[in-house]
Amino acid sequence: MNRPAEGASIAAVNAASSVARHSRPAQQLGTELRRLRDIAGISGRELAKRVGISQSTLSRIEAGTVVPPLPQVLDWAKAVGAEADSQSSLRTLTEAAHSPEVRDWTTSLAGRPHLQDDVRAFEEDAHVVRNFQPALVPGLLQTAEYARRVFATFDPPYSPDAAAAALAARLDRQRVLYDPAKQFEFLITEAALRFRPGPHRVLLAQLDRIISIETLDTVTIGVIPQDIEASTTIPHGFVIYENEDHALASAEPIPGSMVTRGPELVDAHRRRWDALTRMAVFDVEARSFLSDLRDEIHRVATD
Repeated sequence: MNRPAEGASIAAVNAASSVARHSRPAQQLGTELRRLRDIAGISGRELAKRVGISQSTLSRIEAGTVVPPLPQVLDWAKAVGAEADSQSSLRTLTEAAHSPEVRDWTTSLAGRPHLQDDVRAFEEDAHVVRNFQPALVPGLLQTAEYARRVFATFDPPYSPDAAAAALAARLDRQRVLYDPAKQFEFLITEAALRFRPGPHRVLLAQLDRIISIETLDTVTIGVIPQDIEASTTIPHGFVIYENEDHALASAEPIPGSMVTRGPELVDAHRRRWDALTRMAVFDVEARSFLSDLRDEIHRVATD
């Protein structure tokens, strides 16, 4: 980690901040806040009281999984008696941590076969997962064959062994849907439901799975019909992971994966989610839509 040493000059602090902007600013910010707390000799419990947060939130901030707003960071700095140059460094780190973190696929996959464990960590940490997909069925709902064919389209391509490992990990992730302590909400466009990465039988099996999963108490599925009057534009897919004291949003644009932890940008995702929800049908209407779509695909497949 690139920590400024105690008593570091402003130049050294700024250099560390520059490195942080090119690595993982949230983790770097948490590390620096922890360092300052240790130097001050203040326990996590005591500092949490002074800053007005829970001890669990403080631990998440120091671990880099929660990005605090700037006023909270400044309160932290004041509570630990941070010098002016350290406060300046914290401002820079906080601004960087609030910006989306984008990592290209080649870098993300370096030294490991797939990224499913990263997604699993987000899902297991969250209490509520909100998943919008405009182009294909969300991974948590995919059948094995549908997922296998989706992985086969990836660029850069998986090796055969890596593809098999990614498929197994994605299917294993789906166990989280049955956790009664969690809630999963899906918004899926009609175009995504019609996306067919193989023969019609693959799509029919996929629609059957969605219809089955929709009956779980932990799962809500909303369908956005193609001919619905739009209340917002359809952006790229995204997922919002909500917890009691923090949230993050993730997306997968073409260049790589993007994770957003800054509260303002997460709120922007929430607003888009709310607008998309107004375009969706749920419950009986969604089940009827899915059933009618399945019947249509079946007719096409058997003609």
